[in-house]
Amino acid sequence: MEPVGPPRLPRVVGPALSLAARVFDRVEHGWESARTRRRTADGLVLVFVGALVAVELRRRGLLPAGLAEHVSTSHFAALGTVFTALLLVETVALVLALADSVAGSVGKQFELFSLILLRDAFKALGHLGEPVEWATAQGAILEALADGAGALAVFGGVILYGRLQRHRRITSDEREQARFVAAKKAVALALLAAIAVAAVDDACLYLGGTDPYPFFDSVFTALIFADVLLVLVSLRYTSTYAVVFRNAGFALATVILRLALVAPAVPGVLLGVGATAFVLALAWVYDRTPLLPDSPLPPDHA
Repeated sequence: MEPVGPPRLPRVVGPALSLAARVFDRVEHGWESARTRRRTADGLVLVFVGALVAVELRRRGLLPAGLAEHVSTSHFAALGTVFTALLLVETVALVLALADSVAGSVGKQFELFSLILLRDAFKALGHLGEPVEWATAQGAILEALADGAGALAVFGGVILYGRLQRHRRITSDEREQARFVAAKKAVALALLAAIAVAAVDDACLYLGGTDPYPFFDSVFTALIFADVLLVLVSLRYTSTYAVVFRNAGFALATVILRLALVAPAVPGVLLGVGATAFVLALAWVYDRTPLLPDSPLPPDHA
C-alpha cells in the first residue's frame, strides 16, 4: 500500500525551509508513486516505438523535409533516443535522492554516468548504416566497446559503493538533524527547478532549429554547485573533519565526471572509472573512521 502522504516536519524547522521541504515531499511522493512508475514505463515504451516508426518513415521518404533532417536513417538511433529519455527519468531520481542521503545521491550520480556511457555506446551504433558493413563500422564499434566497458566498470563500482554505505548521521541532535534534512530538501528542490528550466530551454532551442547545448553536461554542472552548497550547509551542523572531507571529496568526484562528459571517448571513460575508484576509496576510509563529536577549542586556542 502506498503511503497516504509525505511526513510532517518537526516544528523546529523555520517557515521558509518548512515550506520548501513540504513542496519537495509532495513532489517526491507523486514521483515515487506506483501510478507514476507505470506511466513512466509506458511513456518510455512509446518513445522507443515512436523513434523506430520515425526512422522507418524517414527511410521511406514519408516525413516532411523540416522534420526529416532531425531523424536518423538507422534504426539503431532509436536505442540512443529511448536511453536519453531514460536518463531524464534517472536525473529526477538522482535529485530526489539528494534529500535522503548525500552519499546515496553520489551513488545515483555514478549510476547516471554509467547509463550515459551506455547511451553513448548506442549512439555510436546509431551512426552505422543499414545494412551494417564491417569496413565502415569498425570505428563506431570500437567506440561503443570503449563506452560499454567503461559503463560496466562504473556499474561494478556502484554496486561496491552501495555495500560500503552505512549512512551515519552527522549529528546526534534530533532538532539539528531535522533542520539539516530540511535544508537538503530545499537544495534538492532548487536543483530540480534549475534542471527543469534547462530542459525546457534545451527543448525550445531544438524546436526552434538551433543546436541545443549538451543537457547532461548542464546537469552535472548544476550538481557540482549543489554539492559544494551542501558542504557549506553541513558546516552549520558539524565541523567534524571526516564529514567535511568526505562531502568535499564527493564534490570533486562530480567535477571529474563533468570533465569526463566533455572528453573524447577513451579519456572520458578513464576519467569516469578513475572517479569511481576515488569515491570507493573515500567511502571505504570514511566508513572506518569514528565520527568524534565536535568539541570547543581550549581557551588558549579560541
